[in-house]
Amino acid sequence: MSPALHAAAYRALGVDWEYGRRQVDATGFGPAFADLDETWLGLSLTMPLKEQAFRASATHDRHAELTGAVNTLLLGAGPAGFNTDVGGIIDALAENGVTQPHTVRILGAGATAASALVAVREIGATRVDVRARRSERAAALAELAGRLDIRVTANGLDARADRVDLTIATLPSGTVLDAPVADALSATGGALFDAAYAPWPSALASGWGTEPVISGLGMLLHQAVRQVRIFHHGDPATELPDEDRVREAMRNAI
Repeated sequence: MSPALHAAAYRALGVDWEYGRRQVDATGFGPAFADLDETWLGLSLTMPLKEQAFRASATHDRHAELTGAVNTLLLGAGPAGFNTDVGGIIDALAENGVTQPHTVRILGAGATAASALVAVREIGATRVDVRARRSERAAALAELAGRLDIRVTANGLDARADRVDLTIATLPSGTVLDAPVADALSATGGALFDAAYAPWPSALASGWGTEPVISGLGMLLHQAVRQVRIFHHGDPATELPDEDRVREAMRNAI
């Protein structure tokens, strides 16, 4: 969907840019990056390339520095690395009326989970329960939590669940949890923001019950808006010309 989002934005802005997609694995990133010439303005990147892009960046914005992950590179003499996922999560939550969750549960402990932790801290969360299959990944989030001055507990997916205001699922698309685990998380999880969007609804979203459920499509849209800001004028926080119109063109494209 990213090519469709970016193409719609470029048409709305009246710029003669092209956005394509290319599959590159972690070992192939270095050679592929070195082959780029001056016709390339920038890159947007998905896993497993976010850590490689971080290392390839000469500078990092605050969100990239905190998470150790770059999903947007602005090329030039010194490639600038950005993480627009954090802002994308904040914007997607706000669009659905979630602006001040105090207690949050994050499912998963990868790069998107780190972005989610930074995002919820910025909108006022004070306590986060991280659930992960691998304890060493959860430990990395606990270290990040120390820098953010937010209380984090790390547990397995099947640990006893206290009630929270918001659950953010960063599990891989297609993940199906055991029914007792999913039911317990749903019963105590508050609203659900699921970063997955294909297929939709996810297995977790399908059984979430009566609380609001938010698709990851919102995050995809809003992080792409911030990428276009970077490609257009180098700053993810400065709005585009007539940005409401650009955003709606992007939304209609997906």
